[in-house]
Parts: sequence; C-alpha cells; structure tokens
Amino acid sequence: MAGLLWKKALVCIWLTGNREFVRTYESNGMSESSTLSYRSSRVVLGYDLFAHMLNTDADMMKMARMVAYDEGLPVVANPGIISPQAFVDELFNDRFPNEYLGDTNLRLAVDVSQMVGIRFGETMKAYVAKYGDASRLTAIPLGIAGWLRYMLAVDDEGNRYELAPDPMNEEIQEQLKGIVVGRPESFTNQLKPILSNERIFFADIYKTGLGEKIETMFREMIAGPGAVKATVHKYAGGR
Repeated sequence: MAGLLWKKALVCIWLTGNREFVRTYESNGMSESSTLSYRSSRVVLGYDLFAHMLNTDADMMKMARMVAYDEGLPVVANPGIISPQAFVDELFNDRFPNEYLGDTNLRLAVDVSQMVGIRFGETMKAYVAKYGDASRLTAIPLGIAGWLRYMLAVDDEGNRYELAPDPMNEEIQEQLKGIVVGRPESFTNQLKPILSNERIFFADIYKTGLGEKIETMFREMIAGPGAVKATVHKYAGGR
C-alpha cells in the first residue's frame, strides 16, 4: 500500500538522516497530495470523493498520470531509499482508486496556496535547469489554471460554492476581482501578480515559460458552462 510504503520510507529517513528524500518527492509531485491543483478543479466540476472522480472521469485520471509519470518522474532524483517509479505505481494502483478512504476534493483543497510551490514550483525550476524552460509541461500548468479557476468560487455550471480554508483566499480573490465566468473578456492581467509571486510558487512562472500558457488555459476555463471540463479534455483527455 502507498501509505505503508511512505511510512517505511520515513523510517529509512530517520535511520539514515536523508531528509533530502522528502524534498525530492515533495518538490517533483511524487507525494500523495501531488494532485492538489487538479483536485481544486474537480470541486469546480462538482465531484465530491477524490477516488470516485478518478475512477469515473477518464480525463482526470489521464491528467493525474501526466502530472506524475510524464512530467514529475523525468526530473525526480532516485534517492535510493525507494524507487520513484514504484512509489508512483503504488499511489495509482492502490491508494488513489480506493473509495473507502473517503478523501473529498474539498478537504484536499485546503491550504493549496501553501503547498503548490513545493509540489509544482520546484518541478518547473527543474525543467528550466534541465531544458532551459518549462514550456514542454502541460498537466502541471493545467492544474495551476484549474486551481485559479477554482478560486473564483463558481462551478462549471455557474453555481457558487464556498472555498476550502486557505490563508491566501482573501488576497487571491482580491487579485482575481473583476473576472466573470462566462465573460472571457473580463480577464485581462489579473493573474500576473499571482503567477509571478515567488512566495507562492518559489519561482516567477513567467520566467519559466509557462505564464502565458496558464493564462490561455484559464481563459478557456471561464468561457462559460462546461468550459472547465472541455479545457481539461482538450489538454489531457485528447492526448
């Protein structure tokens, strides 16, 4: 089981003093909460249980696998304690599909602003270091766009909902002020202070080559009813 595998790894960390293991996995989207950004987008689509979402929505499962296998694994180091491939396999084969765990998307969306940097910011920086920029990434920017779309507190059918607790809710919603779902023209430069905020992402996303891509995805997500689902399918399901 993934949880047992992770606990075994933590024991090894304390025995060997290899704290870098935690940073390696957290910073390249290898943890059980690596899917936090697209979990936020699932709240927008009306899903409750995380496992049920992945078991019934092929596009979201594809997006999750893209984040982990296609975009995370290529830049994650193997610390020797546990194989990155084996760890991700355990998550997708055992933990993620297990509906008995009862993990809800709204609960898992708590404090996303405090985690998105270590989960995805470091991955983007790793791509910049390895390839010169992070423009080849798709699922990670799609997840970030989904999180920001979630922050509008309007679901994909136009109904309002309450955001999960997050210390930056008020600040980010203020920065998104003026954006109206169903009116893409209302989106101008509101994402710039968020995506360039290194306090959130540990990097200026525009300097990684992904700022404009996220803006494009976000604009597509606010086009109107069903736009989030269509955007996820375009960039993940249609691949």
